[in-house]
Amino acid sequence: MLTTGSQLKAARALAGMTQTELANLARLNVSTIAEMEARAGETLRSSLETVRAVQTVLEAAGVEFLNGESPGVRLRTKG
Repeated sequence: MLTTGSQLKAARALAGMTQTELANLARLNVSTIAEMEARAGETLRSSLETVRAVQTVLEAAGVEFLNGESPGVRLRTKG
């Protein structure tokens, strides 16, 4: 599950998307993505609906969200 701004920023980078591209695909305003990323290591305060929209787009691009000791991301392996 997407939980922090830093995790979002890393996921977006792995997916090779700009904030604008992600916002358009998630049907959100680019300022929403920027505000989420600005939270850095803090827990996101966006609505569950917003977080799910962003997470769904990034997962479709091959990103996996990791939530062990600290939140992380990786690209899904092909195979």
